[in-house]
Amino acid sequence: AALAEDAARAVDGVTNTEGAGSNAGKSAITLANSAGFAGGYLATNFGISASVIAGSDTQMERDYEYCSAHHFSDLEPASDIGQRAGERAVRRLNPRKAKSQQVPVVFDPRLSGGFPRLLAGLISGAAIARGTSVLKDKMDKQLFAIGVDIIDDPLRERGLSSRPFDGEGVPGELRKIVENGVLTTWLLDTRSARQLKLRSTGHAVRGTSTPPSPGPTNLYMSPGEISRDDLIGNINSGFYVTEMMGMSFNSLTGDYSRGASGFWIENGELAHPVNEMTVAGNIEDMFLKLTPADDLTFRYGVNAPTLRVDGMTVAGV
Repeated sequence: AALAEDAARAVDGVTNTEGAGSNAGKSAITLANSAGFAGGYLATNFGISASVIAGSDTQMERDYEYCSAHHFSDLEPASDIGQRAGERAVRRLNPRKAKSQQVPVVFDPRLSGGFPRLLAGLISGAAIARGTSVLKDKMDKQLFAIGVDIIDDPLRERGLSSRPFDGEGVPGELRKIVENGVLTTWLLDTRSARQLKLRSTGHAVRGTSTPPSPGPTNLYMSPGEISRDDLIGNINSGFYVTEMMGMSFNSLTGDYSRGASGFWIENGELAHPVNEMTVAGNIEDMFLKLTPADDLTFRYGVNAPTLRVDGMTVAGV
């Protein structure tokens, strides 16, 4: 933690830090059920984080960076975490406002995992059984552009959410939730599977004192065939989002709205920081218009490459 904080303070323009932290832990999971299943597994967890302030008085900006891993050797150097947090905070100084308009919006990989995560909630067996998802009639339908795959792999080596079985003892297996843009499965635990007259897909998630409910494991969107630079390069005017806050989402209609900040894109380049913006659209339209870059990395529990969504409404001044 001290190494991360020192590296952050060394970045020109950084005036303070909100602290840095590190953690290490080990857990043992044991499960037995009335159907005769009994099993268990061990897991270790490590993490480093830094939160940084740049500027002063009314011109202060904050940003952060963190890294989590099951294996200590997979952690990034603490100094890299701190330096990156500092550089991000400094880049956000002197933000401007942008006019309300419809433009392409590009989501940084820190945020882009929100799209497969949102999909997971909409195709949860519980939501489908209750009829509270806008996607309840979309099985085997085209949700995304051709070529887009979304995969859930509980057996991924060194994955942050890897597990041999789910919260009810059902063995895990790789599943293509979306294949070539088409929705292929719901996420089911035993209860929701029974309600839908289907079989569990091994997606029961539970805590020590909570009942099982459907949820993803190592969920990710496969990379596209275009580089991040090319994804941005043909945008004359657009919004590159690096932070989001709050959320207004109607799961019945798919209407989506979030506060956002980041950088304005001009002539294919990140021109200047912007803040106090809102991005809005309908999730079905957003899914269909979504284009992934080729820069997928596995840093979080849910991962996606840089994503571009054309025609979103951006509200500013």
